[in-house]
Amino acid sequence: MRLILDLFKLRIGFAIALTALAGAAVSPGPAAPWTVAAIVLSVLVASAAAGAFNQYVEADLDRQMKRTQGRAFATGRLTRHAGWLVLIAALVGGATIAAAWIVNPIAALYTFAGAFFYGVVYTVWLKRRTAMNIVVGGLAGSFAVLAGAAAIAPEAALAPLPLAFAWILFLWTPPHFWSLAIVCHDDYARAGVPMLPVVAGDARAAQVILASTVLLVASSLVPLALGMGPVYAAGALAGGALFLRGAWRLASAPSKATARASFRASLVQLTLLLVAAIADRAM
Repeated sequence: MRLILDLFKLRIGFAIALTALAGAAVSPGPAAPWTVAAIVLSVLVASAAAGAFNQYVEADLDRQMKRTQGRAFATGRLTRHAGWLVLIAALVGGATIAAAWIVNPIAALYTFAGAFFYGVVYTVWLKRRTAMNIVVGGLAGSFAVLAGAAAIAPEAALAPLPLAFAWILFLWTPPHFWSLAIVCHDDYARAGVPMLPVVAGDARAAQVILASTVLLVASSLVPLALGMGPVYAAGALAGGALFLRGAWRLASAPSKATARASFRASLVQLTLLLVAAIADRAM
């Protein structure tokens, strides 16, 4: 069970699925429970497949990094062969087709786009080439929001609230991941991956994380002007304050310890924001 959990990055997958659920929650119009359940499950499966593809492609990098050297393809517990690519393609294809059939083609398009951006754009094209890799890769989370919104109605994804939350997810990913990249600076440097802390140094990266977090938290308050209520306000403010404090401490004293605290604060911030958004709309 642990092998499957790690291979398909199901912790990340459940976070992405929660993001899709939030996208559905903040969209205008009534939601059919079975439609929302179908898109959330489709996003989860597509995300899991993209996570497995990431590990398949990056087995060589994973062997060089302490954080990832125990992954199944890196250790050889699972053998890399074409059958895995067939399975991964089948999972993404099946999730996309199911979303198109049960929900609608627009929701399916966003579901596929999220997996494609993480698996191909980020993992294959950008990660080993540019420090901007995770900035563009952050669109994967944004597409999950739009997939959830489109499950309510195809045009709902372009409504102000879903677009605002897609923007929030886009802004959240870089400071979240750059915090982890400072913790794992030596790993990325050894593997030759141009993460921002490796290219610019930890101190400069910490300053960028703080600036990015300020923009993120400010953007997380925009939905209040678009109809979100007090429950969302409480979650956004509490989570934003935690992440800002973590980012401020990191910028003031860059270290693995403060970077790890910033990384954890980012997870709390996103969880509070998404849960509060869903709860706010349910009331």
